[in-house]
Amino acid sequence: MEKEQSNFFYQLRVRYAEADSQGIVFNAHYLTYFDTAITEYVRHIGYDYQALVSQQELDFHVVKSTIEYLAPVFFDDKIEIGVSPVRIGNSSLTWGLSVYRKGHTECLNRGEIVWVCAKVNEHKSHPIPQGFKSLISTFEND
Repeated sequence: MEKEQSNFFYQLRVRYAEADSQGIVFNAHYLTYFDTAITEYVRHIGYDYQALVSQQELDFHVVKSTIEYLAPVFFDDKIEIGVSPVRIGNSSLTWGLSVYRKGHTECLNRGEIVWVCAKVNEHKSHPIPQGFKSLISTFEND
């Protein structure tokens, strides 16, 4: 994914605890970075995720996650994580994610997270609420 394909970026600085003995981000931390960036995207578009769970009794389950490591990210690097909804189905949503050093365009890491909307406690797929789809569409098409 090219940097200009994302309309939303979440920025952070790599903390000491996220790096291995070589000073490189340990691979598992990218999933945390991706999850945090998606959460901030949802917050940015104004969707109330807590109400989805507490009032509509729906939630999203991660059913797939992939990560491609293209270049190392180091302790104390300032990074930008691009978030893009790449496919919205009836009950599933595929997120594309990419990691860049702040101010640069070389993709250092990219991944994909697939969510499935489900009824709480039933774990059966359910259509994604139209209000959520509309907020994504409005944000992505403005």
